[in-house]
Amino acid sequence: MAPLVVGAQRQDVACLADLTTAGTVASGHTVAADWAGLHPPGARNPTGVPGMQIDGYFPDNSTTNTNHGWNHDSQFVIRLPERWNGGLVVAGTPGNRRQYANDFIISDWVLAQGYAYAAIDKGNTGPEFYRDGDAPGDAMVEWHNRVTQLTIAAQAVVAQRYARPATRTLLAGISNGGYLVRWQLENRPWLYDGGVDWEGPTWQANGPNPLSYLPPASRGYQDYRANPAAIDGIVAAGFPAESEPLWEYHDRSYWGPIQRGYRQEIDPGYTGAEADYVFADRPAAIRDAMGRVSLTGRIQCPLITIHGTLDALLPIGKESDLYAEQVSGQGRAALHRYYRIEGGNHVDGLYEQHPDLVRPMLPCFRSAFAALETWSGTGQLPPPNATIPRPVSGDPAETCELSG
Repeated sequence: MAPLVVGAQRQDVACLADLTTAGTVASGHTVAADWAGLHPPGARNPTGVPGMQIDGYFPDNSTTNTNHGWNHDSQFVIRLPERWNGGLVVAGTPGNRRQYANDFIISDWVLAQGYAYAAIDKGNTGPEFYRDGDAPGDAMVEWHNRVTQLTIAAQAVVAQRYARPATRTLLAGISNGGYLVRWQLENRPWLYDGGVDWEGPTWQANGPNPLSYLPPASRGYQDYRANPAAIDGIVAAGFPAESEPLWEYHDRSYWGPIQRGYRQEIDPGYTGAEADYVFADRPAAIRDAMGRVSLTGRIQCPLITIHGTLDALLPIGKESDLYAEQVSGQGRAALHRYYRIEGGNHVDGLYEQHPDLVRPMLPCFRSAFAALETWSGTGQLPPPNATIPRPVSGDPAETCELSG
């Protein structure tokens, strides 16, 4: 008998010969567009993990997720390998992507080690995610609730499927998924044994946050297009000069669209040009809305953060550097390890175009996850916080030593 997903409005169960993307692309049990561009071209993943997959959705009144033709949000996927190691990995999706976004970068890897795996679309998707909810911040608040809901349901599914509860539940996520790892470990620590935060944003009511540095980056890029020597505005916004070859792509694909979407979520009343937006000058109510989704640094479970020094979307100096300071300021440094990855960008899809500039983050995530396994399982501490230099030998798409 198939396990029941507690609270689900719909669930479809399939027994598959391979739960990894090597099998699910062909069988229709993933959507490759959900995870496009997140991994370096040529990256190799394990394959051949038989087991059960449950697709479905929780009750929701928004309809931005079109996967399976369901036109229904709060879609989830739960994968249960035949050879189970006793653990569960839960992932929240990056950006405004859908439930399969982590399939290549996280699911394949952990399934091959025997973990059950669960992910959810966070309750709203796409560039107009901000239309979900009534008040500023509602759509992002739903992210927290949906990850919590999925975790509880997935833990119950695991207990049904294997006749015993998971011995540990680990969180993992990239970008906004990394932010959700942080938030859950601060606010729902009883559900988890630890997490890996892959370059999550540090939403802060008083800044910095993406709404405070993306507008000046966009303004700076207008000057830069007119005069390629005029890089000061972009550098002042937080993006290192060494990341200059990545700016054109990020201005076109990320800076403006992300600024617009999250500004509409937090500050829908603003009517000026997006590049002229100044978060610090907005009314106190806007900071209150941002405060609904802000982080504190009060993690209560082991957390490993990785972040690339050439991140051209969430600059490391405005994001994870400050979150590490928050954690330390809350007296939680013993629960945190922070690895600054020299040359890492926000997504690995640009590695092929810039192999001499950036290095893939995917192998660093795998090393961080292995370190978290040991830390949460045996108490053995990971290597100390460090900036991890680019490797001088070997394939940077396959190896990453956290010891530096």
